[in-house]
Amino acid sequence: MLTIEAYNPAWPRMYVAEANRLRDAFGVDALRIEHVGSTSVPGLSAKAVIDIQVSVRTLDPVGRYTALMESLGYLHVPQGDFTLVYPFYCRPAVWPSTHHVHLCVAGGEPEAQHLAFRDGLRREPALAAEYVVLKRRLAALHHGDTLESREAYSIAKSDFVEMVLARARLP
Repeated sequence: MLTIEAYNPAWPRMYVAEANRLRDAFGVDALRIEHVGSTSVPGLSAKAVIDIQVSVRTLDPVGRYTALMESLGYLHVPQGDFTLVYPFYCRPAVWPSTHHVHLCVAGGEPEAQHLAFRDGLRREPALAAEYVVLKRRLAALHHGDTLESREAYSIAKSDFVEMVLARARLP
């Protein structure tokens, strides 16, 4: 079941603990590690999943980090062609996840977009509040008991995400 919880002040500490594990495992390959997603926005209600973005120099060859992520207890979740530019891993391997890691190339568009979305919600509390209303409505529509319903929940937020990104591009 997809559940949107009230903001938990422990989420930033959970991020720091996992970011330290990732930093130790990736070593110099991790150029940047960022807390992204709803749990990274102070005060925002969210699914209790810590989203982390790890920026690296290259993702080639495809899957080069899968064994490393598996050694940390993560499962690679293939997402078609998107996996080539933004591989996704979840922990634990069995749903519900507590942590998601997204890999990206430093300086690339996926990295910039995820950070711009987070920063837009951090800057505009009214926008963040609007996002919570949308997430609660979509969580009620998409139960989250299957991968397909969780993907449908994510896809249904796309228009809102695009609107936030468009605002971030304005001078």
